[in-house]
Amino acid sequence: MSLKAWAAKHYARRVVQSDARWMAQPHQTQEAVFKKLIRQAKNTAFGKDHDFASIKSPQDFRERVPVRDYEQLRNYVERIVAGEEDVLWPGRPKYFAKTSGTTSGSKFIPITSISMKEQVRASRRALLHYIHESGNTEFVNGKMIFLQGSPVLEKKGGIYYGRLSGISAHYLPAYLQTNRLPSWETNCIEDWETKVDAVVEETIRADMRVIAGIPSWVQMYFERLQSAGSKRVGDLFPNFSLFVYGGVNYEPYRAKFESLIGRSVDSVELFPASEGFFAFQNQQDDPGLLLLLDAGIYYEFIPADQFFDDNPPRLGLEEVVLGKDYALILSTNAGLWGYNIGDTVRFVSKDPYKVVVSGRIKHFISAFGEHVIAKEVEQAIQEGIQAFPARVNEFTVSPQTAPEEGELPYHEWLIEFDQEPEDLKGFAAEMDKSMQEQNSYYKDLIEGKILQPLKITTIQAGGFDAFMKSIGKLGGQNKVKRLANDRSTADPLSAFKTT
Repeated sequence: MSLKAWAAKHYARRVVQSDARWMAQPHQTQEAVFKKLIRQAKNTAFGKDHDFASIKSPQDFRERVPVRDYEQLRNYVERIVAGEEDVLWPGRPKYFAKTSGTTSGSKFIPITSISMKEQVRASRRALLHYIHESGNTEFVNGKMIFLQGSPVLEKKGGIYYGRLSGISAHYLPAYLQTNRLPSWETNCIEDWETKVDAVVEETIRADMRVIAGIPSWVQMYFERLQSAGSKRVGDLFPNFSLFVYGGVNYEPYRAKFESLIGRSVDSVELFPASEGFFAFQNQQDDPGLLLLLDAGIYYEFIPADQFFDDNPPRLGLEEVVLGKDYALILSTNAGLWGYNIGDTVRFVSKDPYKVVVSGRIKHFISAFGEHVIAKEVEQAIQEGIQAFPARVNEFTVSPQTAPEEGELPYHEWLIEFDQEPEDLKGFAAEMDKSMQEQNSYYKDLIEGKILQPLKITTIQAGGFDAFMKSIGKLGGQNKVKRLANDRSTADPLSAFKTT
C-alpha cells in the first residue's frame, strides 16, 4: 500500500467516526446550526429587515421570514452587486454561482468563503466514507477526471462568478493535483463537443481510476472513448473502479454504462447545488443519501402536495415522515434564508436521516390532475427495462392534451434507445402498469377513460444531444428535463423522432 493510500484509509476512519457523532444527535445538530446562522447574520441588512435579533426559535423565524425563491431575493443580490456589504451575510460573497433563470435571465447565487469550504469538505467526505466502507484506496494512486464546466471566471460587481463546477475546479486539494485530468487548458474549452474530444485525447492512454460527472455527459465521453480506442472503457481503463455522479438518477443509464464499460463499477451519488452541498451516498448497498446536518445549512420541509396552498406548513427535521415528498427549503451560511431550491426529496431513513431526490417542485405533470413526479417516471422506466431488456440513452415525458381526433389524451414518453426492447408495446404497457401502481390519480384517470395509456415516441440516435445543442445547453452541468407540464421540450424534440 502506498503512503498516500495508507493516509487516506486512516483519515477516512477519523472522518467517519467524527460524522457518527452528529448523526447520533440530528435534532441537536440542526438546532445548533440554526442558532449560529441567526446569530452571525443578525446585523446584516436582511437580518435587520427581519428582526433576527429577536428570533429565539424556528417558529419565530417562520413568522418573520417567508419562503422565497431567487426572484424574491433578487433585490438583495442586486445590492451586493452594487457594492454594498453585510447584505445577506457579513461582508461580501467570495463568488456568485451563475445558473439558468426561469423568468428574468440568469441567477447569481452567492457563495461565501465558509459555504465554499463546506462544499469542498462535503465532496471530500463522500470519498472518505466510500474508502472506509469499501477498503478501496488504490484509486488515490491513479488519475481522476471530473467532467465539469470551464473554470474561467468573470466578474460582476467586483465578485468572481461562473458555474459551480468551474468554481470548484479551483479547490482541488493539493495532494490530488497530480492526479487530476484533464489539463487546465482543456478544462477551459467552452464548446462541449470540442472539449470532450480533447478530454478523450488526453485521457485515453492514462491510468483512469475515478470518473465523475453528470451521467448523460459522461456517457458521451465513454462513447467517444470507445470509438477512438476501439475497446470498451473498462479495457482502456483496467483500474477504473469508481464513478461519482449527481444531478440526475443514474439507474436509467446503468445498463448502457455497464455495456460501455464492460463490467460494473462502484458508484457514489452526490447531491450538490449552487446553493449548497446537501447529501451524499455513504453506503454502497443503500441508495439513500446521508443528509448533511452539520454543514452550515438549516433545513425546512414543505409537503410537496401542499406547496402551492396559501399557507403550507414548514416542518423541521423532527416532523418529517418516511415516504413523503417534500420541497426542500434552506437557510445557509451563504446568506440564503427560507430559500426554495426547487428540489423535492423523500426520506428513506430517519436513523440516520437519508433522502432520495424525488424531483423538482415545478417539474411535474398534472395537466389532468395526476400530479406525476420525476421519481415515478424514473421508477416506471426501470421496471420497463427489467421486464423487457433495453438500454436507454435519454428520455423525457410530457402530456399530449390535443391528440389526433377520436383519441384520448395521454402521456408521451420521448425515448432515445441505445438498444430498443424487442417488444416496444409490452415495454410501454409495463411502464404504464408501474405508473398506475405508484400514482392513484393517474390510475383513476386511466380507468375513468380520461387518459389512454402512455405512448412512446422513439428519438433517433443523438437526438437529445442535438436538441440540447440547439438551445445552447449541451454538456457541462445542464440536464434534460425528465418531465414537464407542457410541450416546451416535447415539441422541439419531435423533430428528431424516428420515422
